[in-house]
Amino acid sequence: MTKGDAAEVEHHRLVIAGSGIAGLTAAIYAARSNNEPLVLEGTEPGGQLTLTTEVDNYPGFPEGISGPELVNNMKAQAKRFGATVKNRVVKSVDASERPFRIELTSGDVITADAFIAASGASARTLGIPGEDDLMGYGVSTCATCDGAFFRDQEMVVIGGGDAAMEEASFLTKFASKVYLVHRREEFRAEDYWIDRVNEQVEEGEIEILRNTEVTEIHGSPEDGVSHVTMIRHPEGHPSEKLDDPATEKFDFETGAVFLAIGHTPNTAYLEGTGAKMDDAGYLITKDGKGAQQTATDVPGLFGAGDVVDFHYQQAITAGGMGCQAAIDADDYLEELDRENRAKEQVAAPESDD
Repeated sequence: MTKGDAAEVEHHRLVIAGSGIAGLTAAIYAARSNNEPLVLEGTEPGGQLTLTTEVDNYPGFPEGISGPELVNNMKAQAKRFGATVKNRVVKSVDASERPFRIELTSGDVITADAFIAASGASARTLGIPGEDDLMGYGVSTCATCDGAFFRDQEMVVIGGGDAAMEEASFLTKFASKVYLVHRREEFRAEDYWIDRVNEQVEEGEIEILRNTEVTEIHGSPEDGVSHVTMIRHPEGHPSEKLDDPATEKFDFETGAVFLAIGHTPNTAYLEGTGAKMDDAGYLITKDGKGAQQTATDVPGLFGAGDVVDFHYQQAITAGGMGCQAAIDADDYLEELDRENRAKEQVAAPESDD
């Protein structure tokens, strides 16, 4: 299909990439504004929340709700107001002209007058045995989301940056003890977090396991995490020194494992659009005061949720940004309609001749 095959290209007033909390909230608001949004679910339908067995901190659910149930409820709500949801993945977005030309990994092409990027950020994982099977059953990528479920248990946090330090510090509210596991001697975190964690080490709330890596997570979905296998080498990076006699291997009992090794924003498909991103790939939006806070520097292209937010990364903040993006997109589309009507009025006398 070529760019000129206009008759074969499906057009939509608004396309939303991503079906997590941000994307579905945007879809609910956009559908209620009669913008008939098309939601493309992406490679992780429902987003990271589908990996969370229980969500206890989303307002309105005093008894909690499972991540998949919350997502499915929001999807049904969006559909009730007129949103269309398809299991498709965006390959690229051409913003060189309007409408936007969106190529899908299936090879299909669609166009849109406005586009909301709500494709989230994928938590980095270790790729070790037990990690996938126990994700949501004692393995987590969000201490704020899941820490309270493991109250009074010993917990392991893996990582050496700000996120790992912050999560380890946060988990001391619930854990009998937190073990911070880092594969090197030195940390990448800011001095503020290192100092704060060291204070908690002195208080006996945190213990740091340097030059150590987790190589396997043991347990079951029914009973959760029972223990992990670790390796340690005095010079760090022990997984690269498995044959070294100085590398020590041992089992370690724990009730939960928190991965805090960063996130990768899902923005590769926006390369070439001209949308600004930071060094890590997060979309940069207008933010600040007033309207159009979710707008990028590409007119008609908006960002919401973890694709923008590298700090809070909570369901409720993603939902709030999804709402903002839908309202910003609606304002943009209304202005576009006014411009098109003005052009038609100018052209109308010429067509009468």
